[in-house]
Amino acid sequence: MDKPPVFTPEEIARFRGELAGRRSPGAYEPGRWSLSPLNRTPEALGGLPASIRLRDATLRSVETLPGVVADDAAKAQYLRRLVRAGVREVVTAGVAGRDDDALKAEIDVIKSENPECRAVCPLLFTPADIDRAQRAGYDGIQVWVQGFGEMALIYQRIYDAAWRGEEWRTAQTPRNRSDVLKRAVPLVEHARAAGLAVATPLLMVSYLTEEMLAESVEVLTGAGATELTLFDGPGAMSPEAYGALVAMTKRLAPSVEVGLHPHNTFGLAVACAVAAARAGADVIELSVNGYCGGPGNADLAATAMAFEALYGVHTGIHTEQLTGLARAGEELTGYRVAWNHPMTGEKAFSWGGMDIITQETAVDPLLHNCLEPALVGNRRFVPFTPDSGPYTLADKLAALGVDATTGQVDEILAAARTEMNRRGSLLTDDDLAALAGKILG
Repeated sequence: MDKPPVFTPEEIARFRGELAGRRSPGAYEPGRWSLSPLNRTPEALGGLPASIRLRDATLRSVETLPGVVADDAAKAQYLRRLVRAGVREVVTAGVAGRDDDALKAEIDVIKSENPECRAVCPLLFTPADIDRAQRAGYDGIQVWVQGFGEMALIYQRIYDAAWRGEEWRTAQTPRNRSDVLKRAVPLVEHARAAGLAVATPLLMVSYLTEEMLAESVEVLTGAGATELTLFDGPGAMSPEAYGALVAMTKRLAPSVEVGLHPHNTFGLAVACAVAAARAGADVIELSVNGYCGGPGNADLAATAMAFEALYGVHTGIHTEQLTGLARAGEELTGYRVAWNHPMTGEKAFSWGGMDIITQETAVDPLLHNCLEPALVGNRRFVPFTPDSGPYTLADKLAALGVDATTGQVDEILAAARTEMNRRGSLLTDDDLAALAGKILG
């Protein structure tokens, strides 16, 4: 049907002219996004790099999610999709509980999709572990370093022995921060001798003092670490604190890369990533849908789009695949994201069914939706609600292949509102089609 026009062509042209005067190149890219021009000012950018590396740790993180039991075939299928999406570095699960063939198969999946994608193996505690990772074809490893001195014993593998009443303390049991760092040195040196890049995640960095950081940097870089990764498991670091810690680390080790692994306790993991990048961080470790224990990591989709759209920082992510990747993550884990989860939620681009919202796209599609949903592989969703008017209903009916006059739209609208009130719920598209069919005969 032909909807009665609301605005004249001249009015729409003036509206668009007004919009054009409020937009600027970069912050506005037709068909992609329309953002505040302030995002691209020198004050807002504040020294952000031209590009940033995003390292995905979903495969390691899902191991911490309760109740997730995914078979190797499902993980391999997911891994292929992850690499196809443009992720340039992948942290897999560790070597524990997996034979050499399984490790090699995982590397083959990564390299067959993108030979340049770097494979990183975490949770290595012995030279033999490192040798297995090297033989499998990993590009780099992680040697995790606990964030305390003697209290680091809490996180050692001592509990089975203690339960059996066995003495777990030895002459080598670390009793101070120096002892903790010394335990990492031979592992770093062994891995570097094997030709592997070595990241040394410093855990619980919210407890790290300046003196501890300086000692850690000196010892670990002296052993040959190629990256110092700042892990904030509790999520107790503000964006400003993360930025300060990154800057401090860069001053202490200007020739070594600095990464971070933020958690989302306060909903600020993406903001921490941006602040860290501004302070000089080289790589952000994150996961699809933010999967990890506790409050989760920075979300891949939200982080990538914050860098790409808000700040113009290149990530290499094929953004149109992000929603599909999020759905694949849900299938792998069984954990669903919220309906309005940033970027990839099923209704992340729904602003309701009022005519004042649904009809704005006739003037410009990038008003309430500052991003074009297709940019992240998502779509607009327009529900029919008690607040929906005749224009929204007319659009719904047209999409359903129902041809109705304006008078018939009014009749269907009245009947639909009555039915929703009777049911106490919204009507689906099928419900609307059936109701329209009944009224139109």
